Amino acid sequence: MDSATKDEMQPSLPPGPEWPEQERAERLARGAALKWASGIFYRPEQLARLGQYRSREVQRTCSLEARIKSVVQSYLEGVKTGVWQLAQASEAVQGAREALGQAHGLLQGAAEATQTLRPLREQVVQHKQLQVLSQLLPRLWAVPAAVAHARSLIDARQLLEAYVCLRELEQLQEETWAPLGGLELAVFEGLGPLAEALGQAVEAAAGAAGRLAREDPAQLVAAVRVAEVDAGYTASLELAPRGWRQRCLQALQEGLDRTHFGTPLLPEPGALAGWLEALRVALPAELAIAEALVAPCCPPHYKVVQLWAHTLHSGLRRCLQQLLGGPELGAADAFTLLHWALHVYLGPEMMGSLELGPEADVSQLEPLLTPENIEQLEATFVAQIQANVAQWLQKALDGEVAEWNREQEPGTDSSGFYHSPMPAIVLQILEENIRVSSLVSESLQQRVQGMALSELGTFLRSFSDALIRFSRDHARGEAMPPHYVPYLLATLNHQSALSSSVSVLQPDGAASGALAPVETALDELQRRICRLVLEALLAELQPLFAALPSRRWLSSPEMLDDVCERTARFCQDFRRVRNPAAQLLLAEAERTVVLQYLRALMQGRLVCRGADERTQAAERLQQDAAQLRELFLGLGLEESVQCAPVLLALRDLLNLRDPMLLGLEVAGLRQKFPDVSEDHVSALLDLRGDVSREQRLAALSSLQVGPQPSPSAGRRALFSLVPAPAPALSSCLPSGPCA
Repeated sequence: MDSATKDEMQPSLPPGPEWPEQERAERLARGAALKWASGIFYRPEQLARLGQYRSREVQRTCSLEARIKSVVQSYLEGVKTGVWQLAQASEAVQGAREALGQAHGLLQGAAEATQTLRPLREQVVQHKQLQVLSQLLPRLWAVPAAVAHARSLIDARQLLEAYVCLRELEQLQEETWAPLGGLELAVFEGLGPLAEALGQAVEAAAGAAGRLAREDPAQLVAAVRVAEVDAGYTASLELAPRGWRQRCLQALQEGLDRTHFGTPLLPEPGALAGWLEALRVALPAELAIAEALVAPCCPPHYKVVQLWAHTLHSGLRRCLQQLLGGPELGAADAFTLLHWALHVYLGPEMMGSLELGPEADVSQLEPLLTPENIEQLEATFVAQIQANVAQWLQKALDGEVAEWNREQEPGTDSSGFYHSPMPAIVLQILEENIRVSSLVSESLQQRVQGMALSELGTFLRSFSDALIRFSRDHARGEAMPPHYVPYLLATLNHQSALSSSVSVLQPDGAASGALAPVETALDELQRRICRLVLEALLAELQPLFAALPSRRWLSSPEMLDDVCERTARFCQDFRRVRNPAAQLLLAEAERTVVLQYLRALMQGRLVCRGADERTQAAERLQQDAAQLRELFLGLGLEESVQCAPVLLALRDLLNLRDPMLLGLEVAGLRQKFPDVSEDHVSALLDLRGDVSREQRLAALSSLQVGPQPSPSAGRRALFSLVPAPAPALSSCLPSGPCA
């Protein structure tokens, strides 16, 4: 191969910018060569071999050039082969493109040919439809008559036959629908109303299930079977499901609800008890009918008894909510509804009857009355009962007050004690309301018990106010009841009766302080009655004590005889008062007499002129103390609670011979009666008439320097209730209260 051929085969690189990598490689190569050459020819003896190195490098360079030329030649041959193959592929693609263009033209011609065949195809379809119609024409002509016949069957309540006829018509409609390409024929337009009429007939039969189960169970069975068969039927037409099974179940519930809980059947005010009593009889009977007659007519999955029980429960609950949302119920209706809903409804008389199966259990459903309903009814009942109780108690009090001005004495019981039915009436009213409320619930009982205690407290305050008016009218002379004191004593018996029986109003398990306000009011009433009785006694005794002490009193017991006689006559009716009130009243009467006696002694009306008169005064005190003791012992008062022994202590003070010993006597008096004061002692010393100023001061000083008296349990106040005239300043101690 000549050089010209070689030059032609060598590829000529196109001019262009130099590669930076190539330049960098050349620099590195040159640097490496220079480094190698400088290392080799660094010594002079190596320069002799320079020709050898040059020839060897020339050979190596030629070898590398030959190898590079070989690689480039192989590369060029491969490129040539690739270019030839690309040319062949381009020719093949061009041929395929031309073939596809020819096929597209053929397809367009075929489509134009099919357009000319469309009328023919439509004629074929119409021919097939006419062929089908010609075959079904006799049956299609009979469709209107079949629809009319089905309607007559529905009217005759022959539901199964009507459903069979409807299904045949719908099957015929399906047979014509597919061949006609979904074309709806006018002859089938009556099937929709016919199906709706049959569905309504099924609903009507289900709504009257209770009556049909007794009178015509076959009709009920037919209606249920129609609903069940239709639920399992799947039509080929694109029709919505009729849902007759659900409509049947809903009609069962609505008919039952309408029968027992229709709006016109809601009770009028005051008629609730009768309505609930009718339900008490009707609902178990309805469940018994459902279990015995309706359930056998229905499939087991209907769960007729459970459906009946739940429907009745829901309807009753809705009616009660409507009732509570209306006008407020009266107390009787509220109580009746609470008792019926909480006890009767779930009790053995109704839904808890053993004759009903477990399917009728409604205890797990929502309760008839919510907690808010119960709270509302309880509040209504308590508020109205409270108003009635207040009215009844006021009538009882008015009747009792009217008795106080009668000409006759108060009535007595078989034991001779004053008696009136008023306490029994009051307690019976309160206790009966508590007892009745306990039949409903514990919460209502507690409410009524609290109300009863509150009303009893109000009644006691009204009773006390009535006594005050009665006493005020008597004192002013506006009313002069002939038996003023006996009726006061009768009221004391009333207080005792109430106090002894008020524990029946104590709530079970309540704190002991629940009765504290009522007991306080009863104690206050007792004190007020005793005070009024003692005021009447004082009114009779004060004129007698006005002349005591006197010279006549020293020499004669007649004055105290009049006091004892008047007291005995006044207290003779105390025997008609029950204990312990009678003993309390006697003790207070005896103390009142003694206090009046002490009050008279402290007035300074008498001053003994000598030892003889002091002796007479001491003896009179002793005799009077004995006479008072015998008087009240005879009336039934125990000696241990009498106050008359204070007169014996005063006797010792008057009977003392040596005035120098008065300090000891006064100290002894202070020990026995801690409430004695300097004024009282001064008044007693004035009664002696022989005490000098120094002796008086010495005696009074014993009240302060002597041992303090020990408090005696149960000792009642005497001297602190007796006013004494203020002594002269000359007889007071420098540190005394009168100084």
